[in-house]
Order: sequence, then structure tokens, then C-alpha cells
Amino acid sequence: MNFISTRGGEAVSAAEAIVRGMAEGGGLFVPETIPAVSEGELEEMLGMNYPERAAFILGKYFGEFPQEELLSEAEKAYARFEGEDAAPLVKIEDGLFLLELFHGPTCAFKDMALSLLPYLLRKSCELLGIKEQILILAATSGDTGKAALEAFADAERVKVAVFYPEEGVSKMQKLQMTTQDGGNVDAVGVKGNFDDCQSAVKKIFRSRECRDKLKERGVILSSANSINIGRLVPQIAYYFSAYCDLVTSGQIAAGDLADFAVPTGNFGNILAGYYAKQMGLPVGTLVCASNRNNVLTDFFRKGTYDKKRTFYRTMSPSMDILVSSNLERLLFEISGRDSALTVERMKALANAGRYSIRAEELKALSQTFFAGYASEEDTVECVYEFFEEFNYPLDTHTGVAMHVARTYCRKRAEDVNAEPRPMVVVSTASPYKFPQAVYYALTGNDVKDSFKGIKRIHLITAMKVPESLKALRYKLPRFKTVIPSDKIFEEVLNFVG
Repeated sequence: MNFISTRGGEAVSAAEAIVRGMAEGGGLFVPETIPAVSEGELEEMLGMNYPERAAFILGKYFGEFPQEELLSEAEKAYARFEGEDAAPLVKIEDGLFLLELFHGPTCAFKDMALSLLPYLLRKSCELLGIKEQILILAATSGDTGKAALEAFADAERVKVAVFYPEEGVSKMQKLQMTTQDGGNVDAVGVKGNFDDCQSAVKKIFRSRECRDKLKERGVILSSANSINIGRLVPQIAYYFSAYCDLVTSGQIAAGDLADFAVPTGNFGNILAGYYAKQMGLPVGTLVCASNRNNVLTDFFRKGTYDKKRTFYRTMSPSMDILVSSNLERLLFEISGRDSALTVERMKALANAGRYSIRAEELKALSQTFFAGYASEEDTVECVYEFFEEFNYPLDTHTGVAMHVARTYCRKRAEDVNAEPRPMVVVSTASPYKFPQAVYYALTGNDVKDSFKGIKRIHLITAMKVPESLKALRYKLPRFKTVIPSDKIFEEVLNFVG
């Protein structure tokens, strides 16, 4: 299968799309045609384990990669996860489920894709005959950065530089990044928010001058953000896997619809669910859950995306985003794959800070998406009440999703014609990754030290503490650089040497 840009241009192979990360002119790669999964194939997936399901979905998009290699690499990647299942579906009560995506090396859902990206990138370079060094450049709101650093640490002919908002990640997220081992990694704090980091990194990808300067040093740019199709496709797999688990556990019959609620920032996670639905997975509604930075909620309700608004730092920092990059892919799809219109809208966003979609497009979106948001108070209340009711501690991002999911379910229950459907809330991080916020939500008390927070949450909940987070207590930060966002490329050049 070939891939095309949301902003027009020639089609490229999967390998080239993965290596380049971002298309010429700032566009994002999408499949030339969205592959289908038949009813028979979905039935076959019921008997597969998670690596087999992941390899099957990857093979639908990356046909030039040997299927046996995809399976072998998926097995190796997910063997690093705690527990027997990389993405277990947990039943909370009749009709409500949590899809736990935090059992990987960095305790967040980004591991589901980034654990496979080193192989995809290595194989892509092999297929294309690339001998140069690859520089993985990533902006992060906290989770992608650590997952990328961990996945590529000490990888041959690869360097990884991540840029995070110095004051916009949790203490645990910052500690995970700044203590990372590996001679080929760099983690840099940026004065500003995630959007500042993302804009600066995207500018480097779009700049021929920047790419030429790196090429002079024998370096080719690639991305670990979800703008890279190699990051996005592996995420589609866990929607299929969750649905298969609903069927095999007798919760639904094959073909019945299921809803998914997703805590959403950069729109990659929920977009994977959209692609799963387009492939034929019986998805009912995708619930787009935002925190106080509710730009997406307004977009889905009114049809106008307006980034010119107050930016808030919240207790769900990985969602503190006002420019959701992956929404461009959805715009491309709902416009009838109109690249010229997509370019026009992205220019309007860059120049005026806003754009609007047509009434018929907004109506089409309403057939698949429901959008809502949770205030800080809503999030605290949801995490507290959920633990009181089910003895299950949610992290604050999943708390946002659970609050909006319940809002959607109440609204749906008011419709006498609506048939019951299971709700799967996508749980994106371990509560121990945000111990201070979670401890406050559970008790109303503050704790300044992250590790004291972990200990106190464990005493309250008895939930197992991930070994990778325990180990951080005894590690000292290696990376202490903090820079303005306009100095990111200078830091990149210093890093590559």
C-alpha cells in the first residue's frame, strides 16, 4: 500500500512515509485507501493473542514488511509489558469496561506503538537502502517523550531528541525523561507549553534549510510523534483487540456495536479508533474527552476550530494541547479527501488561528463522534467517586474520559429508541505516573514528593506499583537543559554534533 499527504503530492511507500514522518509541505501521510477487515477476518482475530492481532492490522497497512517479521517483532515488543496481556480489557460492571494501555515500560499508552517503531524504522531504512544516521525529533506533553527515549535508547544509527514544556509535565514524567539511560538520547525542557514545542518541531520538519543542514552532517529527520504513520497504525490494533475481547468474553455478539471513550489531546489515539471503524470494526460512537483545554469539544459541537483561547495547565497535562495535529487527517477524510481544502484550512489556522467546516461535514462527524470535557473539579470528583464505588484508581486523564463517558451514557439513556451498547473507556496511564494529582483526587490532601505520593496511593488502593517507576527513586537526572522554543534547532545541531 502507498501513502499520500493530506496536503497533496505524490504517493510514497510505507517505508518512506515512516522514515520521513511528515510529508512535504507539512502534510500528514494517510493510506491511499483505507484497508478493510472482513467479518471472516474479524472472526479469525477472536482466537489470536495481542501480538498476533497487532501484526495482522500492521500487515493491512505495511504490506511490504514480511508478515512473519511483523509477528516476531510484535511478540518481542509486547513481551516487555507487565502481565500476560499487553492490552487487557477489564470489566467494571455490566456495560462498562476499561481498556488498560499502561502496562508497558513507561506506564502509558504510547508504549503500545513506540515499542514497535524501532523495528518499523529500521526495516524501512533497510528497504530504502538508507545508510545515514536517523534523528528522531519529538515534541511531547510528557508521555511520548519517555516512550520514544526508552524505545530507541542505544539503537544503532539513531539519535533521539525530545522537547517538553518545562512547567507543563508532571514531576514523574519529567523524572522519567531526564533520567533516561542511553548514549544517543537527549531530553530538553522548553520555556512555554506543548503547542510551542510542537510548532517549533514542525517548523524544522517543514524547513528545507534545516533538513539540508542536518543532511550535511549525515543525518535524516524522522518523528516519533503520532504525526508519523508508523506511530498511528499500531494504535488501531488495540481497538480491534478490545472488541474481540468483548466478543470472546460473551459480553456482545460479533457484529454488535461498541462505544469507546478516549482522553484526547493531539487526537492520535481517538483517530486510530476512527480508522478502525472505517476498516469495518463495529464501532458505535467515539467519545472525544477533553480537559479544561476544550478546543476539540467546541469544534465537534460548533464546527469551528479556534486555537486563540486561554491555555490552562491542568492535572491531566498530557492533554494540555490547543493545536491537535492529527485532526488534520480527520479533516482530510471528511472533506472527501480534498487536499486543497485541507491546505486552505491549515493556512487559516496558522494565519488567523481558526477555521470552520461545512454544515454537512459537521453533521457527518456527529454520526461518529460525541465530544465533552471535564473541569478540574469534575476530574477530581470522578476519580474519587469511581474509587469509592469500584475500588479502582483511575489516573487523571482516564478520569476525564470516564466523566465524559458517563455524560454521554446518561444522554444516550434518555433516548428511548437507543439500544444498550457497551462502553469501553480507554485508560491511557497508570495512576502512579501522576501520583500527586491522583492522591489529591482520592484524599483531598497534597503531597509534594512524587514517591511519597506513590507510597500513599499504594497504601490506599493496594494496586501494584510498576517496577519502572519504583526504580526512578534512585536515579539522578542526566538532562537539565532548558531553552526558549526558538532555540530548539540550535539545540538539535549541538546534539547531533
